Amino acid sequence: MTTEPIWSEWRRPPPTPTQRRQDIATALAVAAGAVAMTVLTNSMGAFTSDKTPHLTEQLAWSVALTIPLILRRRYPMIVMLLVGALFIAAQSRQIGDNFSPSVVLFFAIFTAGGWAPNHRAATYARIGVIVVMFAWLGLALTGLLAGPKPAFEDAAGPLDPVLAWVLYSLGLNLLYFLSAYFFGELTWLAARRLAELEFRTEQLRLSQEQNTRGALVAERMRIARDLHDVVAHHVSVMGIQAGAARRVLDTDRDLARTALETVEQTARTSIGELRGLLGVLRAEADTGTDVSAAPGLEQVPDLVANARSAGLVVEHGTYGEPRPVPPGVALSAYRVVQEALTNVVKHAAATKVDVRVRYLDTALEVEVTDDGRGRSAPNGSGFGLVGMRERVSVHGGEFEAGPRRGSGYLVRASLPTSGVDQSGKDGGA
Repeated sequence: MTTEPIWSEWRRPPPTPTQRRQDIATALAVAAGAVAMTVLTNSMGAFTSDKTPHLTEQLAWSVALTIPLILRRRYPMIVMLLVGALFIAAQSRQIGDNFSPSVVLFFAIFTAGGWAPNHRAATYARIGVIVVMFAWLGLALTGLLAGPKPAFEDAAGPLDPVLAWVLYSLGLNLLYFLSAYFFGELTWLAARRLAELEFRTEQLRLSQEQNTRGALVAERMRIARDLHDVVAHHVSVMGIQAGAARRVLDTDRDLARTALETVEQTARTSIGELRGLLGVLRAEADTGTDVSAAPGLEQVPDLVANARSAGLVVEHGTYGEPRPVPPGVALSAYRVVQEALTNVVKHAAATKVDVRVRYLDTALEVEVTDDGRGRSAPNGSGFGLVGMRERVSVHGGEFEAGPRRGSGYLVRASLPTSGVDQSGKDGGA
């Protein structure tokens, strides 16, 4: 798995092409608004100074201030410093519109906090710009206080008008700059949390894949051990029958022929089992194999009895004419029923279970249904279903598992038995 980044040193990736196009559109929109505000201000004559430059120069300042926003997320630090310098220069020229430059400066400080790759450097740079702006404000207020005081003819509050004016200017600017800083910080934190969430989501996906592969390998090894037991049984029978045929070959040819026919039939059955075995094995065999007799359909009633002892009402039915099936198929059918009943007992919160074994023309079908929750996988990890599906696929069968309509859960496996006659002989070579 990928090593988790040091999130305190996380660097925000650059903007996407779509975001760059959005910045261009935003800058053009702000520029249009700034031009409109300048025209309106001059048309009203709402100037704060009698030294306001000509309208053409004011429009040039408006465009110069807003155009850097085109690159605000691509080069956020440079744009903030450039806009800050232009802002002070425009204020020095005493242009008529003060609203649009303030909006542009807000955008620049906000973007530097939210998009600068090096967040620590952006923090120092923003603090530096804010300090410079307050120093500029202090100089401006000092200059105004040193000159003739405004009349404040309508003043009626309890504070001195000049003091109130100074406090108002400082408070408004403090709120303005702190808001730009705060929202930039919030944007950066949201982006980092999103990156953390995406990283952990990917880690979880990789972990689930790894766990699923591990469960799959474990189930395949279990299948391999089971099939090994079945094939070992057949090979033992073949050895005994071949030895018997050798001993009576000269004295009882009929008995020798019968023994050899048994060897032939058993060999064909073993070949079918080996095909499944070779389809499963992908690693070295487990040397700790238990070679005890493998369970089959005859042991399904034992599973039903165990489920009943757990407090479940279990119905068990066999449909169709019972007939011998390949041991590997019988073993897989047993394992499917075993796993399904285990899931019901552990996870389904069911009260009633129905176990059905069907002998079809070309297949053996087992089905386990319950009246439990039925809205999710019967076991929390889903590995039981992975194992059952893998086991059925070894024989080229079909597997189905999922919630039933209304309530409950269904597990059904169909295992082909074509080519097997009524005596259990494999009809193919």
